[in-house]
Amino acid sequence: MRILYIDIDSLRPDHLGCYGYHRNTSPVIDQLAKEGVRFTEVYASDAPCLPSRTALFSGRFGIHNGVVGHGGTAAEPFVQGAGRGFRSRLGEKGWLATLRQAGLLTATVSTFAERHCAWHWYAGFNEVYNHGTCGDEVAHEVLPYALRWIEDHASDEHWFLHVNLWDPHTPYRSPADYGNPFWEEPAPTWLTEEILEKHRAGFGPHSAREPHGFGGENTDRWPRVPREIGSLEDYKQWIDGYDTGIRYADQHVGQLLDTLEKLGILNDVMIIVSADHGESQGEMNIYGDHQLADAFTCRVPLIIKGPGVKSGVVDKELHYHLDLAPTICEWLGVDVPSDWDGQSFASTLRSGKPHGRDGLVISQGAWACQRGVRFGDWLFLRTYHTGLKDLKPVMLFNLREDPHETKDLGSDRPEVVREGMARLESWLTKAMEVSPQKTDPMWTVLREGGPFHTRNMLESYGRWLRETGRGEHAAFLEKNPSGLHERQRKSILRGS
Repeated sequence: MRILYIDIDSLRPDHLGCYGYHRNTSPVIDQLAKEGVRFTEVYASDAPCLPSRTALFSGRFGIHNGVVGHGGTAAEPFVQGAGRGFRSRLGEKGWLATLRQAGLLTATVSTFAERHCAWHWYAGFNEVYNHGTCGDEVAHEVLPYALRWIEDHASDEHWFLHVNLWDPHTPYRSPADYGNPFWEEPAPTWLTEEILEKHRAGFGPHSAREPHGFGGENTDRWPRVPREIGSLEDYKQWIDGYDTGIRYADQHVGQLLDTLEKLGILNDVMIIVSADHGESQGEMNIYGDHQLADAFTCRVPLIIKGPGVKSGVVDKELHYHLDLAPTICEWLGVDVPSDWDGQSFASTLRSGKPHGRDGLVISQGAWACQRGVRFGDWLFLRTYHTGLKDLKPVMLFNLREDPHETKDLGSDRPEVVREGMARLESWLTKAMEVSPQKTDPMWTVLREGGPFHTRNMLESYGRWLRETGRGEHAAFLEKNPSGLHERQRKSILRGS
């Protein structure tokens, strides 16, 4: 079996044509969706980049593998200690190690591991191609490595190739001579003047007044994005940059497929298109980043086409992204390690009949400390540290009626809040029962000072807020840096 996994960083599904987007961002990916199975409700269990890919490639939630953040203790897998064998758990039971033991030649074309110093992520790969640009590359710099590998191994019958494209990741860097395919097309209309005015009066890293971080960044080298979101015209420029990155990546996906066709193996390859996480584009006053455990950070596209895969199927059931690992193993007839958290949906690929989960718990530990519960039409959010953002400890959204998370219903629907909290507590209890360390790494992040990307940023950000006429927000954060009341904060630090 030949498998090509195209991993497009920060790609949110609702900006693809096959998921209903009004712009033609993804003609190549859209065609793949027509020919295979498209999954509409797949969520990264742990966000953003490092936790997400560690979860998928280890087969385990962050609460079980130890990686929930981008720095500090929780950016490394749990230490196995005295029980570690000659090989580590990832080296024996990770997704790629499992495929390799089953006889597949495994390779990756990606700079991800170096970008995050995630050397554990290489476990199980026979071959690694890191062109050394740490995620700052664009698709035309990645493709030569991937195309050469495919050409060299076209006659091999059993391989897994992971190709990582970064073009939709902020700041948007598609080549200037590519132009703007969307300059005449309107941006999404959910963001109104009224909402933008509230965002500009608000605060938080990557909010409307500081979409590149914490304010005052030099953005001259990124001409596709405005310095701040001061108007709906600025918002359109921002969205144009993101969508152009998607279109540029999609064009290069086409080159991969053209090469497979030229070599006569296109119909013999299972092709998977997905992402590590999504990207907020103004939702919750976060522009061009991935900071929450919400639908826009954690929901990812998943499209699978290949020999034996049903054509034209749309699966609307709930799945974790890490469910992909046991699915591919089952498809290949490979035993799934007993301690994986994933649940195979291989039967859907064969029969076209969806079968998913009753609910999901999704986590964020790098930009905030937050867990979300996805069930029915609902997204319930429990925040343990806001990461200097304007968030309530408990929030609730109806994603069917309010797909852009503009109206918090936490006060209006207490019975749904109670269900969300009960689901979260049940999940935590079950997760800790089988935890190798009996420790929730989210609490480790809190004990070490909070989310890595906002740790030690309060003083400089408070100064920026005062300079831009938002001193009341600076005063609030200085009094309450975690965004929680003191009693809540102490309870969390005790692990209760």
